Amino acid sequence: MALTQDITATYRGPRRVVARLLSMGPREDRALAFVMGACAIMFVAQWPGLAREAHLTGQELNMLLGGALLGTVFILPLMLYALSWISHLVLRALGRKGGSYGARLALFWALLATSPLALLYGLVGGFIGAGAQQQLVGLIWFVVFIWFWISGLREAYWGVSDG
Repeated sequence: MALTQDITATYRGPRRVVARLLSMGPREDRALAFVMGACAIMFVAQWPGLAREAHLTGQELNMLLGGALLGTVFILPLMLYALSWISHLVLRALGRKGGSYGARLALFWALLATSPLALLYGLVGGFIGAGAQQQLVGLIWFVVFIWFWISGLREAYWGVSDG
């Protein structure tokens, strides 16, 4: 299935999509592509807000973009790998059977699948600015991300599909 179809299918049943991705076998190149693609989209999502900030404060846009690039594309993937490892260790300590690849795939897929909401968050920040609207979109993004991540972990460690 195409990546965009998988993303839309995730909003209908995240565990089914993760189950299908896990059934393809552990492919570290796929997990790396998911996390790097998600981080690249997160970087692009910051552009409108950074452009607004540069215009309002008189700061150099290229400097703001450079800092966002460093943080989002180079540092965030490393932090996500560490977070997935911690979630794997916690689930193993709770007695769940599953490999660390499942924890990585669940986290990285949740981030990639919620990237349209991250783009919306960036657009709201760029056009409206910081405020209640941006906080609402951020809250929606966070809740959906947690839903996808927990659903993916449940599929990877419990192996029960949601229909």
